[in-house]
Amino acid sequence: MCYTTVISEQIHLMLFFFFKSFIVCRSNKSPWVCLTCSSVHCGRYVNGHAKKHYEDAQIPMTNHKKAEKQEKVQHTVCMDCSSYSTYCYRCDDFVVNDTKLGLVQKVREHLQNLENSAFTSDRHRKRKLLENSSLNSKLLKVNGSTTALCATGLRNLGNTCFMNAILQSLSNIQQFCCYFKELPAVELRNGKTAGRRTYHTRSQGDNNVSLVEEFRKTLCALWQGSQTAFSPESLFYVVWKIMPNFRGYQQQDAHEFMRYLLDHLHLELQGGFNGVSRSVILQENSSLSASNKCCINGASTVVTAIFGGILQNEVNCLICGTESRKFDPFLDLSLDIPSQFRNKRTKNQENGPMCTLRDCLRSFTDLEELDETELYMCHKCKKKQKSTKKFWIQKLPKVLCLHLKRFHWTAYLRNKVDTYVEFPLRGLDMKCYLLEPENSGPESCLYDLAAVVVHHGSGVGSGHYTAYAAHEGRWFHFNDSTVTLTDEETVVKAKAYILFYVERQAKSGSDKL
Repeated sequence: MCYTTVISEQIHLMLFFFFKSFIVCRSNKSPWVCLTCSSVHCGRYVNGHAKKHYEDAQIPMTNHKKAEKQEKVQHTVCMDCSSYSTYCYRCDDFVVNDTKLGLVQKVREHLQNLENSAFTSDRHRKRKLLENSSLNSKLLKVNGSTTALCATGLRNLGNTCFMNAILQSLSNIQQFCCYFKELPAVELRNGKTAGRRTYHTRSQGDNNVSLVEEFRKTLCALWQGSQTAFSPESLFYVVWKIMPNFRGYQQQDAHEFMRYLLDHLHLELQGGFNGVSRSVILQENSSLSASNKCCINGASTVVTAIFGGILQNEVNCLICGTESRKFDPFLDLSLDIPSQFRNKRTKNQENGPMCTLRDCLRSFTDLEELDETELYMCHKCKKKQKSTKKFWIQKLPKVLCLHLKRFHWTAYLRNKVDTYVEFPLRGLDMKCYLLEPENSGPESCLYDLAAVVVHHGSGVGSGHYTAYAAHEGRWFHFNDSTVTLTDEETVVKAKAYILFYVERQAKSGSDKL
């Protein structure tokens, strides 16, 4: 550990610096205490005063004696006053080890005692008085009674809005979310570490992490009615472990993250979880019948049972007429925005016709002649020939995930297609895209919107992601730690990037999923 000592007598100074730091930056969010001088500052994702405190300590001093003293005291390690996790700015990583005297654990105990003290309780009561206006905005009148806003936001850990938007969307797909929340939790560790918090760090081995478990914990935390945003840092570090493409704090593509997340959840569930076979858990969930499963890369899991569909790819040789058919499983469909609509940027813009989701679906399934770079190897002609290609949907999923391809490569850059695409909130009819529509039921092809992911900005490596999602008949806007009630008119005006549609259940109430 790169820090040397923590003086327990300085703990009482934390209160003074605690209030002082809030006056300076006018924020009581994300307080971090320096374990060298006990001063408290806000985190890097609020106003960054804690990081600035560390950086200021690194500036060389003109006085040589002061510089010698500075080498011993560099203010490199701090602790989150909310989660009690410890971070080293020099290593740029969370740390889990302690000093020989266990001084870090003593700091945690002091902070917990302060939090439970009468003085701290009084401070919380005063803070609640100041937050009355924000709390009132989180109340909704339903049938004449006032109901508290039960949604919980997700803290941004540094350009992690792409992850937050996907997690909030998935948490509002009821049967997918309920499956994970009902999984058995990982057993508590035994011995001296029993009952303690787990502090994930990049120094831990890959075998010590479970994406399914951290995903389960996150989903459980999102609809408990907490007014405080949940920090998904444990899940994020598991993502760093098993998905190297998402390491670091740069902006990432939300669709790419969703695909990696679903794929890795699928793979981990195939191998069993917490000593319980994945197949046993699926069998116990009566709503996931075997007929609704779509196998991708092995046995079926809840991921493929809910998101899995099957495409039929037909290729016809234009020379000899030979037809080739191939069945491809999918978890989502990536749809091009037709080029003739790419100048239509807003819903109310008058130049040209409006692009609709049906236009994108029609472009995906229409007959297409392959160009010279995609010549088909005809087995009858025994050479590459010009051909046509057409997609049919052989099996629709229970949750239809539609990705609008808003980013495309030019000669040097990846540009964004900012076209507004009109999409329905209810009754998306997919029957005309089915291979055998006559075999489908009257409502088995109808879908209602559950969630929308939106990208704000001009490029894939920049901008910001938010999500809209429906929960118990109400629409919410999820913007990292901020959750607000919204209406359908606002949702339909969004420039959707990813759309999650849930299959409409038959009125008879039969158990279809």
